[in-house]
Amino acid sequence: MTTLTVSGRVAQVLSSYVSDVFGVMGNGNVYFLDAAEKLGLRFSAVRHEGAAIAAADAYYRTSGRLAAGTTTYGPGYTNALTALAEAVQAQIPVVLVTGDAPSSGARPQDVDQAAIAAGLGAATFTVTRDAAGAITQQAVEYALTRRTAVVIAIPYDLAALDAGDEELPAPLAPQVTDDVDGGLGRVARLLAGAKRPLILAGRGAHLAGAGPELRELADRLGALTAGTALALNLLKGEGYLGVAGGFGTDTAAGLMGEADVVLVAGASLSPFTMRFGHLLGPDSTVIQIDAALQPTHPRVDTFVSADVKSAAGRILGMLDDGASAGACSEAWRAEARQRLAEGPAHHPGFDETPDGRLDPRSLATALDAVLPERRTVVQDGGHFVGWAPMYWRIPRPQDLVMVGTAFQAIGLGLASAVGAARALEDGRTLVLASGDGGFLMGLSDLESLIGAASSAVVVIYNDAAYGAEIHQYGSQGLTEKPMLIPEVDFSGIARALGAESAIIRSLADLSALTNWIDAGAKGTFVADCRITSSVRAPWMSEWMAAKEQEKAAVAG
Repeated sequence: MTTLTVSGRVAQVLSSYVSDVFGVMGNGNVYFLDAAEKLGLRFSAVRHEGAAIAAADAYYRTSGRLAAGTTTYGPGYTNALTALAEAVQAQIPVVLVTGDAPSSGARPQDVDQAAIAAGLGAATFTVTRDAAGAITQQAVEYALTRRTAVVIAIPYDLAALDAGDEELPAPLAPQVTDDVDGGLGRVARLLAGAKRPLILAGRGAHLAGAGPELRELADRLGALTAGTALALNLLKGEGYLGVAGGFGTDTAAGLMGEADVVLVAGASLSPFTMRFGHLLGPDSTVIQIDAALQPTHPRVDTFVSADVKSAAGRILGMLDDGASAGACSEAWRAEARQRLAEGPAHHPGFDETPDGRLDPRSLATALDAVLPERRTVVQDGGHFVGWAPMYWRIPRPQDLVMVGTAFQAIGLGLASAVGAARALEDGRTLVLASGDGGFLMGLSDLESLIGAASSAVVVIYNDAAYGAEIHQYGSQGLTEKPMLIPEVDFSGIARALGAESAIIRSLADLSALTNWIDAGAKGTFVADCRITSSVRAPWMSEWMAAKEQEKAAVAG
């Protein structure tokens, strides 16, 4: 029997949970990567350590399967911190395997990596010779059960030493806590008595596989349904209003505001979802069912900590057992159908703009018609963040991977696209939507995406500026000089790295993308779209208005 090193033991245990590893090789993780390759784990090299965790994060969001990122110690580790913080904030299970200071004591160049991770909310599990496997298993189970990012640290002086013999405990069985007799009974009674019920699903409902149960519950009650951007189309069907929050239509938001009982299933009710406090009516009763241990928003009146799928199924059973759903008639859905048909949709955009550049709204509409139907969209953070969920058809909840929104970061899009591309196994085309500022931050991993993707389209909303800052601060009269970016020829860069590309200055220029798709959509196509900065996204207007209201309240 071959003796495993400490790094080999870590890789061996990880191989029971993951098939893909993303990262950059260095002194601190070279032995781990050697062992991982021998065990058959697929390693996707990225060019910046920040991409290691971002790619593993997006891999999970796309597939629901755990992946690992890996870096060396010191600067390799600190380069990964923004992506690590995003995964913690977004509650994404992900594992970072990294080198660390020797167990004998820190060297002059070492930093306290565990303390840094703790500051971000990530737990660090430092392996030892005698318990490398058990500690690795403990770390992975912690990440999966708590839906968070963890760090597995391999001290530099232990990495290549023989690991001790150990028997690993059986993996933990997932535990579900359901307050059936109390909380769920009350929820069933509230829903049964509602005249205008609304079910709002979030990513937690999607991850729990609760779509069928919630859809049946909505049909039983005659409820309207909606989803957060991360649960888009999960409850699509009769009575579906679309996305809740700043990416939805005003008509849909008006209907949501008239609901008398709102069941929030697996959604955190972020400020964006809540339209900065204006989504739900002041008299509505808000119920939240979530795997979290406590309510995530002060508007919640009744909270049940439970698995959403199990809870929805039990509520259906309670309705069968005698709780009446007759108080709600078909009138609520009929009214919604009429108002949605008559109400305004998203603004289609203009053919011409003051500066002669593309209107991002008309561009987004045209792209939706061109892009392959079978698509998975990775959305970087930035001013343009709403154009995809507002204007593009997103087939399934897992087909919209919005990165950076939890930590309010930009620049994670390219790295995330690498992970999403590796997760796709059914011939779908990956579509990355990015701004020029964020794209430049992650530019080193355009080469990684070209190598990883079998079919990918990169859409760059290139306004030669940091658009959010232009609208937020430039509109107040602050100097725009630091907010501007010299116009970059991303098309030329893409061609140099092996992608096909085109500069899109008019909608007619999209013919180059159409031709590439018609030819089989193989490889990577970069569309460098030159958009105007004169169009402000609706969510940005709402956010700015909310900030002004806050200032006025403080001043008053």
